[in-house]
Amino acid sequence: MDLHGKCALVTGGGSGMGASVARMLGARGARVAVLDLNGDAAEATANEIAGLAFSADVADESSVKGALEETISQIGIPCVVVSCAGVAPASRILRREGPHELEFFQDVISTNLVGTFNVLRLCASKMAALDPVTAAGGRGVIINTASVAAYEGQIGQAAYASSKGGVVSLTLPAARELARVGIRVMTIAPGLIGTPMLTKMDEDIQNSLASQVPFPSRFGQPEEFASLVSHVIDNEMLNGEVIRLDGAIRLAPK
Repeated sequence: MDLHGKCALVTGGGSGMGASVARMLGARGARVAVLDLNGDAAEATANEIAGLAFSADVADESSVKGALEETISQIGIPCVVVSCAGVAPASRILRREGPHELEFFQDVISTNLVGTFNVLRLCASKMAALDPVTAAGGRGVIINTASVAAYEGQIGQAAYASSKGGVVSLTLPAARELARVGIRVMTIAPGLIGTPMLTKMDEDIQNSLASQVPFPSRFGQPEEFASLVSHVIDNEMLNGEVIRLDGAIRLAPK
């Protein structure tokens, strides 16, 4: 897909994988709207690529609607949407202090799963009005972010794994439904990616984690995630599937 002059929208674009995706899209000539709960971080990324920046809570309908409408008014309807916004806190189901807090679980599901669906539904409703941009009648692609924890959730990841498992399960029904309007839906499930969440850990912990990756025995790079996003955009036969980006790691129980 030729992205020159076309609109793209990235959530979680203030840092990590989202920021790398935004930079990749900008380098390909897209006009990019960067959404992040941290407005300053979103602005920093947007300034690098002459894009738009919005402070937005992906789980809040009015927040995403406002950012989307402003995006459309300034740079057009997105034909590429990449959802990278998410949280990864941990809590055991049975703790010394008592059972897993229900509000904690609900908050993680709200951000990671409800937020992903909120962005998908609102953007798809606008994307469906675009003229086709491919010979097959494609109007665009929505790429969501899950995690290998969706398949091998570790102890303490009940909320996180559940939220990402929901993103995985959303992929096929969404792709099947949106096929009639030429919108593809894909999901990427990263393993250990060198985002600030990992790179701020002690070096010995980082080395221990990286050694668990069969090959290459290192953290994945945000740029490698962005490279896969770029390929998904271009390969129109990729639809309704989840791609693991993990160096063959399978998470241990803890």
